[in-house]
Amino acid sequence: MSLIRVCAYAKYLNRRNLFEKHTVCMSFAECVQLCMLRRTGEVRRISETSWQLQRRNVSCVNPKAEDGKKRVHVQSQLLDVLEARISQLQSDSVLDVQHAKVQLIRPNTSSRWVLSRKSLKNAPQDKTEIGKGPSKSKPSRWLEKLSKERMTKLTEKHLQQKLQKNVEKKPPTNSKRSINSLMRPNTTIKTIVSGANKTVPLNKIKRQFALSEEFSSALSPPVTSTTVSTATAISCGVSEWEQKSLKNQAVSETGGNVEKQAQGEELERRLIHQESQGMSSSDKHEKSKEFFSWNMRIRIRCYLEACVFVGDSERAHRFLLNQHRLTGRRKHLSTDEYNIIIRMWAKHGMFEKIGRVLILLEEAGLKPDLGTYCASLECIGRMPISSPKTVTRCLSQMKKDGFSVNDVFSQCIFQQDERDMVLKAIHTVKPDYQPRTNVTTHQNSSPLVQDFYMQRAGHRYPKLDITWKELQERFKRQLNMEESGTVTIDSVEAAKPVTENMAKMRQLLAEYHGKWQKVLLQALRDSKNHLAKTSTCNYSNLYPYLCLLKDDEYVDIMLKSVSNMPFSGESLKILAEDLGSKVFSRYSVQQKYKNQSVKKLETIYNAYTELLAKDTKEYVVLPREQWCKLEMEHSLGPTLQGDETRWPHTLTLELGTYMMELMVNNLKIHSNLFDSSYNRKLIPVFYHMYTFRSTFQIGVIKPHPILTKMQQEAIETKLTFASSVIPMLCPPMPWSSVKSGAYLLIPTKLMRVVSGATQHEELLKECKNLHPVMDSLNQLGNCAWKINKPLLDVIISIFNHRGNEKLDIPPPLSEAPKIPYFNPHDPTYTASEKAQMRKNLVIAKKTYGEMHSLRMDALYKLSIANHLRDETFWFPHNMDFRGRTYPCPPHLNHLGNDVTRSILVFAEGKPLGSKGLDWLKIHLINLTGLKKRSSLQERLQFANTIMEDILDSADNPLNGKKWWMNADEPWQALGCCMEIAKATRSADPTQFISHFPVQQDGSCNGLQHYAALGRDVIGATSVNLVPSEVPQDVYNGVAQQVEQFRAQDAKNGLQIAKVLDGFISRKVVKQTVMTVVYGVTRYGSRLQIEKRLKEIEEFPTDHIWEASHYLVRLVFSSLKEMFKRTREIQDWLTYSAKLISKCGHPVEWVTPLGLPIVQPYHRKRCQRLKTTLQFIHVNIGYDANMNPDTVKQKNAFPPNFIHSLDSTHMMLTALHCYSTGLTFVSVHDCFWTHAVNVDTMNMVCREQFVSLHSQPILEELSNFLLHKYCSNSRSELSKKKSQEFRRLSEMLAAVPETGDFDLQQVKESTYFFS
Repeated sequence: MSLIRVCAYAKYLNRRNLFEKHTVCMSFAECVQLCMLRRTGEVRRISETSWQLQRRNVSCVNPKAEDGKKRVHVQSQLLDVLEARISQLQSDSVLDVQHAKVQLIRPNTSSRWVLSRKSLKNAPQDKTEIGKGPSKSKPSRWLEKLSKERMTKLTEKHLQQKLQKNVEKKPPTNSKRSINSLMRPNTTIKTIVSGANKTVPLNKIKRQFALSEEFSSALSPPVTSTTVSTATAISCGVSEWEQKSLKNQAVSETGGNVEKQAQGEELERRLIHQESQGMSSSDKHEKSKEFFSWNMRIRIRCYLEACVFVGDSERAHRFLLNQHRLTGRRKHLSTDEYNIIIRMWAKHGMFEKIGRVLILLEEAGLKPDLGTYCASLECIGRMPISSPKTVTRCLSQMKKDGFSVNDVFSQCIFQQDERDMVLKAIHTVKPDYQPRTNVTTHQNSSPLVQDFYMQRAGHRYPKLDITWKELQERFKRQLNMEESGTVTIDSVEAAKPVTENMAKMRQLLAEYHGKWQKVLLQALRDSKNHLAKTSTCNYSNLYPYLCLLKDDEYVDIMLKSVSNMPFSGESLKILAEDLGSKVFSRYSVQQKYKNQSVKKLETIYNAYTELLAKDTKEYVVLPREQWCKLEMEHSLGPTLQGDETRWPHTLTLELGTYMMELMVNNLKIHSNLFDSSYNRKLIPVFYHMYTFRSTFQIGVIKPHPILTKMQQEAIETKLTFASSVIPMLCPPMPWSSVKSGAYLLIPTKLMRVVSGATQHEELLKECKNLHPVMDSLNQLGNCAWKINKPLLDVIISIFNHRGNEKLDIPPPLSEAPKIPYFNPHDPTYTASEKAQMRKNLVIAKKTYGEMHSLRMDALYKLSIANHLRDETFWFPHNMDFRGRTYPCPPHLNHLGNDVTRSILVFAEGKPLGSKGLDWLKIHLINLTGLKKRSSLQERLQFANTIMEDILDSADNPLNGKKWWMNADEPWQALGCCMEIAKATRSADPTQFISHFPVQQDGSCNGLQHYAALGRDVIGATSVNLVPSEVPQDVYNGVAQQVEQFRAQDAKNGLQIAKVLDGFISRKVVKQTVMTVVYGVTRYGSRLQIEKRLKEIEEFPTDHIWEASHYLVRLVFSSLKEMFKRTREIQDWLTYSAKLISKCGHPVEWVTPLGLPIVQPYHRKRCQRLKTTLQFIHVNIGYDANMNPDTVKQKNAFPPNFIHSLDSTHMMLTALHCYSTGLTFVSVHDCFWTHAVNVDTMNMVCREQFVSLHSQPILEELSNFLLHKYCSNSRSELSKKKSQEFRRLSEMLAAVPETGDFDLQQVKESTYFFS
C-alpha cells in the first residue's frame, strides 16, 4: 500500500469531519496500521454486523452494477470501521475484537503452518477462541469492567509509553523475514477467518509484512495497555506468574502505589474468577459434546455396516477415508469403525488394502484391538498362499498387545466362515492348535440363590405337554413368520354380512392399492438414483439404508402404513419412527440370513427342545445352561450372537420421514369418488399440516376424508401385524446374554428402555451376575398358553353386536355421538352460543377419538386371540430398568385388562387334586370382591351357597340371571364359573384336568416391603405380614383413622369436617393409600380423592375442592402414624437421591439378585432434526451426559427401589417354583399357578420373602452408595463441593433404625398373599 492511498483515506475522512475531530487520538503509524488491516479485511470483519455479512454475500446478476454497489459498500464499510476504531482510541485505546471470528494459535516453528479453518479448529492446543464471528452481542463483561476502571488509567498510560519507547528503539526490520520473527516468544498469533471456510494465505501475509521500516514498526504487536495484556494473557492461557509480572511491572513504574496495586490485584482476582466461571460453564457443554460424539460415531458405524451389507465396498472405503481426512470427524472415530472396513477387505482377501486401513488407524492415534487381529488373520487365511512369516508377525504383535490366540475364539464374533479362515491361518504356524472351550461354571455372589444352583438333588424341572417332533415343526413355522416380517389375520368383524356398498369400497381400495404400489415403486427408484449421485462424505445420506431391502419391501411397508393410519391423523414423528423401526427389524432378520447363522440356530434349537419335550429323557439343567452348552458343542461356523449396531433414534426418524415424504408426494386419489359434481382430478391422499398438542406445535400427517370414508365403509376383513406383535408359536430362545434371547430372529432388548438410551445396556454388559435374572425370565417365557374358546365366542358376540361398556367391551363407532356442524361465521348465533358450540364440538371429537382407540384396541386383541384359538403359544419376556418383567407381545398377554386375562388359560392341564376345586371357588369369590374381609373358609362357604348362580352363569351367560356381570372382574369370574361347572359335573372332581390359572395377590405389596425393611410391627400387622384369623384391610384401617380425625375436627367446629360426615369410606382413600408408597404427591392424591368424591351423587359439589384438600392432609397424617418406619425409610431414600443428583450423578443401585439399576432421569435437551418435510424436535431426557433431573431422581427413587425389591421377590419365587416342577407366571405382585399347586406356591412365596428381607438390604444399599458416590478424596474438592460431599456422606451413612418385627411370622401368615 502506498502513501497516496493513506492520504486518500485521510481526505475522505476529512470530508466527514471525522479526521480533524480525532486527529489527536490517531498517530500516523496507527493510521497506516489501520489501512493495512483494512486491506487484509481484518477490521472490516471486526465491525461488520450480521446484516452486512448477509448483504455482502448476495450476488448480483449485472457485473457492472455489482461493481458499483461494491465500491459504495466498501466505502460505507470503511467509514464504519474507522468510526469504530476512532471511538475505541478516543475512549481507552482498547481494541475490542469481540465481534471478529478470531482464533489464537501458538506459532509452531518446527512444522509448516496449515492455515485452514478446520485444522485450526481441531488442533488440540489451539482451542482458545475470541468471539464467534459477526454477532450482535455486546462486548464481554470483563472488557467492559476494564474500560470502566479509572483507577488503572495511570498504569495504562505509563505502560503504553514504555512499549512505545521499545518500538522506537527497535532495530530496522528485514522485509523478507518470516512472520514468526516478528513475534515474541510464547506469543499467540491472531488468525482472522475471512469467510465461511477461508483464511488469509500465508504468502499474502508475508508480502504484506515486507514493508518499510516505518510501516514495520507500525505493524508491531499492538499491545496498548496493561488491561489488554492481562486480557490476552487470560485468553491465551498465559501462566499466572506471567500475568502477575506484567501487572507488577506496570505498578512499579507508577511509583509503587500500594493502594492501587491492591485494587489492581482485586481486579485481577475478579477477572480470574470470572474466567474460571466461564471454564466451568464450558465444562457443562462438554457433556453434550460427548453425546454428540457418541451419536456421530454410531451414525458413522451404521452407515459403514449398511454399505458393507449391500456389497458397496468402494463407497464404504471412500466414506471412511473422507471421515478420516476431516479432522473434526476423525476425533469421533474409534477402532470399531476401522475394523468394519478391515473385515470387509478380509472377506475379499485383500491384505494390501487392510494395510492401508491400518496406516489410517495409526494416524488416528488408535491401537488395533482383538477384532483387528482377527480380521487380519482371516484375510491371511483367505489368501491362496498363506505366509507363515506374516502369521507369526501378527501373532507376536497380538501377544505384545496383551491378547492370546484363545481370546480370538472366545471373545470375537464370527460371521459366515470367518472362524474357519482364522483357524486355517493359525494352522500354518501351529498345525495342532485347537481352540479351548471354556466351560464357565456358575458363580453368583448373592446368597439368595447359592443353594438353588449348588444343591439340585431334589430339583425336577417341568416339561411341556408337546412331543419333540411337534416342537421342531413349530420352530419352522415361527421362523417363517419372523422371516416374512408381518402376519395377516382375519378380523373378528369379518363375520358381518357383506353389503353391496362394502364390496364396492373394498374393490376401490384394492384398485388404488395396485396403482399406489406402482407409483411408489417408481418414485423410490428415482429417489435412490438421485441419492446415489450425491456425496459419500456425509453420513446422513440415506442411500445405503434404502438398499438394505428389496424395493418391493419398502413399498409394502409404506402401503401397510396407509391401512393402519388413524382416521384423525397421526404425528409425523410417531409415523416416521414406526416406518424406520420396521425397516430396521427386517434388516436385522436379513443380516442373520446373510451371516449364515440361521442354519446353526435351527441345529441348536432342535437339540435344545429335547430339554422341554415330554417324550425325551429328564435333564437336571436349566434352559440357559443347556443352550450355552449346545453353543459350545457347535462352536464351528458363525456366532449366533451378532455384533450389529442398533440404529440410533435420529437415523430411524430420518429414514421414516423420507419414506413418509414419498407417500405424501406421490399417493393420489380422485376427487369425485363420492360426489360427481366435483371436477375429476387427482388430489393427495395425505396432507402434512401443523397442529397444537398442549402448548407445542407439531407436524401431523392427516388422511384425506375420501380415504377415511372408503376405509370406514369397506370394513376390511384382514388385519396385518408385525411378527413381533403375535405370540410365539414355539418356546422362546432362552436368554443367555444381554443380546441373545426371546425371538428367533427379531432383535429384542433384555431391558426395555427409551429408544436411544444406552447407560442400561452398558451396565448390563459389565455385570457378571445376571444368571438368576435371565433364568427367571426364561422360566416365565417357557409357560405355554392357549385360548379359552367358549369364553372368547361370548365376548366376540357382544363385540360384534353393539358392545357393552359395563363389561368393558367398547361399542362400534356407529354408537359414537355425531360430530355437530359448526359455522363460526353464522351471524344468527351470539358469542356465548358460539363458545358453547365450540366446546361441544371439541367434546364430540374427543369422545369419537377415544371410542375409536378403545374399539381398535379390543379389535386387535380379539382378532389375535381368534387367530390363535386352536394354537399353543408362548410369551417371551424381558424387563424394565427396575427389573419388573413384561411379555414382549403388546396386545394379547396376561398383563392386559379383565377381557384379555379371561381368555388366556394354561396349555398344560393338571388334575385338581383334593383342594383344587376349593381354590377355584375361593378364587371366584376373590374376583367378585364380595368377601374381602372374610376368612378363606367363609369365602368357600359363601361360594357353596351360591352354586346355583354359578352354574346358571356358566350355562346361560347372556340369557340367565347374569350374576357374574356384577363382579369386580366379570369376565374372569365367568371363566371361573365355567371351570367350576365342568369340574363339579365331572365323574371325579379330584381327577378333573384343569387349565384355569388361580391367582394369589399381595396385600398392598409395596407397604409389605416397607414394613419388612423397617421391621415395623404396626405396619406389618396392617398389611398381613402377621398371622391373623381374618385378613387385615389396610385401606379400611386408614379410613377409620381418618374418620377419627374428622370427628374430632367436627367436634371442634370445623365446617368441612361436618360436611364430610358419613362420606369417608374405604373406596375414597384406597387409591391414595395404594399409590403413596410409590411416590404419589399431595397434588396427585388430591386429584384421586376429588375423583372419588365426584362419584358420590349425594356429596355437595361446591365442597369437593375444599374436602379433597382436607382429606389429603388427614390421609397422610394417618399413614404417618400407622407406618412410622415406612415414612422414615421413604424420607431417607428421597433425601439421599436429592443429594446424589445435586452432586451431578444419577442414582444407581444393585438389587439383591445382582441386577444393576440406574434411574434414566436427566435434564431434557431438545435436538432439532432437519428433514425434508419439517424440523422434528426430539426431546432427549435419557442422555447420560446431561445433568440428572433432581426432582425426578428424588421422587422416583423410593418407588423404583421398592419395585426392584418386588421384582426380586417374584424372580426368586419363579426360580424355586420351577425347581419344584410348578407352572408359574406373574403380573408383578400377583402370582398365577394351577389350582392343585396353590399351596406349594404360597409356601415358596413366603419362604423367599423371608429369605429376601433377612438380608441387610438397607445396610448394603448404604455401603454401595457410599462407595459409589463418596469414595473421592476430599482434598480434590472445592469448599462448596466438600460441604455437599460431607452432607451426602452423613445422609447415606444414617441408615434408618428398624423395629422388632419377627420376619419368620410371615411364613405362617395366611393372608400375606391370598
